[in-house]
Amino acid sequence: MAREHDYRVELTWSGAAQGSTSSYGAYSREFAIQVEGKPQLVGSADALFRGDPSLMNPEDLLVAALSSCHMLSYLAECARSGVAVLAYSDSAKGTMAFEGGGGQFVSVELHPRVVVGVGADVERARELHRDANASCFIARSVNFPVTHEPVIVRQEADESPTTPQP
Repeated sequence: MAREHDYRVELTWSGAAQGSTSSYGAYSREFAIQVEGKPQLVGSADALFRGDPSLMNPEDLLVAALSSCHMLSYLAECARSGVAVLAYSDSAKGTMAFEGGGGQFVSVELHPRVVVGVGADVERARELHRDANASCFIARSVNFPVTHEPVIVRQEADESPTTPQP
């Protein structure tokens, strides 16, 4: 039998104080997300949908969830395989397509930049991205491809661990 774990989120439309949905252009898209014991997150619709461009939107959060899940899965794969990761960053991009009045994500590209320890197997470190993609809970839950194009740099003995620049 499969084990299950629940994730609970409280969402409140915080823009209601600025007016009702009397028309599509009249209401605020601002919302608040609260997870017990964690800081509140304030978000909005994407600016394309009349939201506040200074706030996170659901599309940003989906791409961030995929990027961070991949990173955490990758770090676990590296730890299990004896690959010492010293630094990790990602520049992720999600693409949404619009058709017939609606939109949906069609892909997310991850561009992880990884620094591994002196003597680490760079090719093995690169291969572990494939394993991380297969084990990432979020990537396994979406209906579009999540691809990755990693850059792996091995630290030299006299260098400090820094993230390589794009």
